[in-house]
Amino acid sequence: MPFSVLILGAGSATPTLNRHPSSQLLTYESDHFLIDCGEGTQFRLLDYKVRPGRLKGVFISHLHGDHYFGLIGLLSSLNLGGRTDDLLLFGPQGLDEVLTLQFKYSQTPLQFRIIFTQTNTTTSTLLYEHPCFTVFTIPLSHRIPCAGFLFQEKPHKRKLIKEKITDGIPFDYLRQLKNGEDIYDEGGNLLYSVAEYTLPAPPPRSYAYCSDTRYDEAIIPIIRGASLLYHEATFQNDLAHQASARFHATASEAATIAKKANVGKLLIGHFSSRYKEVDSFLTEAQAVFLNSHIAEEGTTFNILSVPSTDASLLPDT
Repeated sequence: MPFSVLILGAGSATPTLNRHPSSQLLTYESDHFLIDCGEGTQFRLLDYKVRPGRLKGVFISHLHGDHYFGLIGLLSSLNLGGRTDDLLLFGPQGLDEVLTLQFKYSQTPLQFRIIFTQTNTTTSTLLYEHPCFTVFTIPLSHRIPCAGFLFQEKPHKRKLIKEKITDGIPFDYLRQLKNGEDIYDEGGNLLYSVAEYTLPAPPPRSYAYCSDTRYDEAIIPIIRGASLLYHEATFQNDLAHQASARFHATASEAATIAKKANVGKLLIGHFSSRYKEVDSFLTEAQAVFLNSHIAEEGTTFNILSVPSTDASLLPDT
């Protein structure tokens, strides 16, 4: 099934001409979810020909404006567009109050229901369960309450070997084999073995989104082995002290987290507006973790299974 993330915005608080505030579009099969919704996100969706009406839900990491100031505009446009389907909304305490106040004073009655779930910004907890994946919060170390999100695919069933399957094998047996169960007759004799008739399922894929945070190894057990990690890198290493003081991270710190967590691939973003180009961020990150990449706006990154090996040594895919 398709599992990917489209980078809509990878800038920080102050906008620039070539970078936009934080926002990403996560797609699993045909379901679309926004992760953060900085100013102008709805225009970015239009730029990349994504229909906002297809959104199933929105995840907001924290209440700094560059991560949610685009939300009220997006919701208003969905309302004007005639949306009637429920919209899932996940975010920190107070987000529901902000939206309620804005709709109150703009006299905007919504024609669809917003189902709000408050995030836990202090402990990693199950936030949402989709039929194919789960979402856990990732408590982050920022100036205000902030949580990242771990999208973890549910385990797949084993794959049947087509050449081995004959019309004489009952459907229930095939189901059991896919579930990893050997088939025995009433006398206890093995009829069909999982090892002979199936192949192992691919490892579940996962995406860890860590927005604004300073370097914090407490997140490593939560994100360990993630197929793809997005970690903010607001500054370069020569401003590491300033990064920590402002509750942000550097490119090398993001790469260090990726390496220690043994993830498959690292994306870095949330670049400070003081930097006109970001190639030096990539150089800094790759010196620590080779499979590091810039979260380039307009780029879709496929989330792929990672073999159980040293992920930091894997080539780019």
